[in-house]
Amino acid sequence: MSNWRKSSYSGDGDGDNCVEIATTATHIAVRDSKSPTTRTLAFPVAAFTPFLEALKAHPRH
Repeated sequence: MSNWRKSSYSGDGDGDNCVEIATTATHIAVRDSKSPTTRTLAFPVAAFTPFLEALKAHPRH
């Protein structure tokens, strides 16, 4: 994967603690910006939205 970009929720003070994503025609990958060389999660494009919806339904504070 290439063209990693940080989450739009990464604002001042949180810029080093965020999620980055990269997209291809068939997959969306997610990684921790603090550890960009470690493993990533990759989802088929159709599975990414349900994944985000599940995260929103069960937020951790």
